[in-house]
Amino acid sequence: MNAIEKILNACINNKHICVGLDTDIKKIPKFLFSEDNPILKFNKTIIDSTAEYAGAYKLNFAFYEKDGPQGLETLKQTIDYIPKDILVIGDAKRGDIGNTSEMYAKAVFDNFNCDSITLNPYMGYDSIQPFLEYKNKISFILVLTSNTGSNNFEKLITKNGKYVFQEVMEKINIWNTNSNCGIVFGATNPNELKENISNMKNLFVLLPGIGAQGGDLESIVGIFHEANHNNFLLNISRALIYADSTENFGRTAKQVIIDYNKTINKILE
Repeated sequence: MNAIEKILNACINNKHICVGLDTDIKKIPKFLFSEDNPILKFNKTIIDSTAEYAGAYKLNFAFYEKDGPQGLETLKQTIDYIPKDILVIGDAKRGDIGNTSEMYAKAVFDNFNCDSITLNPYMGYDSIQPFLEYKNKISFILVLTSNTGSNNFEKLITKNGKYVFQEVMEKINIWNTNSNCGIVFGATNPNELKENISNMKNLFVLLPGIGAQGGDLESIVGIFHEANHNNFLLNISRALIYADSTENFGRTAKQVIIDYNKTINKILE
């Protein structure tokens, strides 16, 4: 299955939870420290416990890059461990001049074998194009992020009377000639989501910010349901993977994702 088939299959089956494996050694259960690779053991346990219920896994590269070669090896081993029919998102937020982006694309798609990537669009189309040329991969491009600093630039008004994030989304719709574009739209922005969802019809939507950042799952799912837009993923990291610090953390994570799915299914019915 390619990336587009994976996300469509997940969404058709109402598996809208993306498990964020932004794993922090300071937050994992202490008993894992006796393992040769505590982070890898933690990740494998979370994957084993949630794979039946997850629509995707997202790995933030920074949490692994900080540990140098060993961290990158853990990143690769984690990606390789994820079942092949589940979407893997490389949360790398790349975006640079064309030839540099080409190398980033090779690294994330060819070396790490990710199905998709997060991208920063603020250097323009030529910084995004090398990723879009991978027609069977998905590029999730930042539009309106979940952090408070999004107000600094993303919500500035342009000379056209639109917000910067709206201009970005307009461009992404133009770039989506291979139907492999997605957007990152923070779940902490429900009003903006409702106002702009009609312009997301042909885009996959990745929504960070549920849980620890304050995004409300019920209202976000309700907006998508009302708009008849089913191709969305809700990223949940801390509220899921760190829900339990005991030896039962895997079972607890399983119950958390089951509960999220029950809530989502109830709304979508």
